Amino acid sequence: MKIIRNISEMQSASRAVLQARKRLGFVPTMGALHEGHLSLVRAAKARCEVVAASIFVNPLQFGPQEDLAKYPRNFERDCDLLTKEGVDYLFAPSVEEMYPNGAVTQVVVEGLSDRLCGKSRPGHFHGVTTVVAKLFHIVEPDIAFFGEKDAAQVAIIRHMVRDLNFPVEIAVYPIVRERDGLAMSSRNAYLNAEEQKSALALYRSLMAVQKLFELGERNAGILMAAGEKTFAENQSARLDYFEIVDPDTLAPVKTMVGPALAAIAGFVGTTRLIDNILLTRD
Repeated sequence: MKIIRNISEMQSASRAVLQARKRLGFVPTMGALHEGHLSLVRAAKARCEVVAASIFVNPLQFGPQEDLAKYPRNFERDCDLLTKEGVDYLFAPSVEEMYPNGAVTQVVVEGLSDRLCGKSRPGHFHGVTTVVAKLFHIVEPDIAFFGEKDAAQVAIIRHMVRDLNFPVEIAVYPIVRERDGLAMSSRNAYLNAEEQKSALALYRSLMAVQKLFELGERNAGILMAAGEKTFAENQSARLDYFEIVDPDTLAPVKTMVGPALAAIAGFVGTTRLIDNILLTRD
C-alpha cells in the first residue's frame, strides 16, 4: 500500500488508474478503523480493480466544544489493517494540505444540512460536504463507499453529488454491529464496560420501534414515543433526538406510506453516538 500525503501526488495516482482504464473505488474515513470500515474496503475490492482509502480527521465537522482533540487516532494500526485488506493507496493529508491559509469556501446542501445531527451540531454537515467534495475532486473515484450508520450524511452527499454533477457512484452498505447489537463506531473506544451496556439503549429503542412497525403501526408520533420510552428505561444515557424521517430528504414524516428512516442520537457519559434503521415492508 502506498501512503500519499499531498494532493498533487494523489491526483497523479488517480490519473494513472484512469489511463489504465481501471475502476477506482474509494473509502473515505477519519481513521480509528473498525470492522465497519473494513467491510467497505472489501466491498470496494469486490467491485473495483484499484482501491484507495483516506484517513483525515476533518476539523470543519467538529464544533468548538466537541471531541476533535481527543478523537481516537492510531495511524500505524490503521495502516496495518488497510494493508492486510489489500488497499492500493492511502491518502492521509495534513490539515494544512487540505485547508491552506486563506481557504474560505464551503459546500452546503441547503435544508438537509440542518436536519437530524445538523440540528444538534450546527455546521457539522457543512464540514462533511466540504471535505467530501474536496476528496472527490482529488481522488476522482468511480465509486465511493459509505456505511448506512451515517444515513443522514449519505442522503446529503447523494444530493451534493446529484446537484454538482460529480461523476461518482455512491455505494452504501449495511451497518456492522457488535454481537449485542451496538453499531460499530470509532467513538465506541471512549466507552468503558458499563457505558458499553448503556449504549445499547440506542439499539433497543430502534428495535422497539421496528417491532411496533411490524405489528402494523404507521403513525410516526406513536412510533417515536415508543422509541423514546424504551430509551428512557436506561437512566445512564441521555437522548439527543429520536426522529422518523424521509430517507432521501430527511424531512419528518407523520404517517408512513413508504420507507422511513428511524434515527436516534444519544449521549452515554460524554460520548455522543448515533444509530438508525430503515422501516420498510419486505
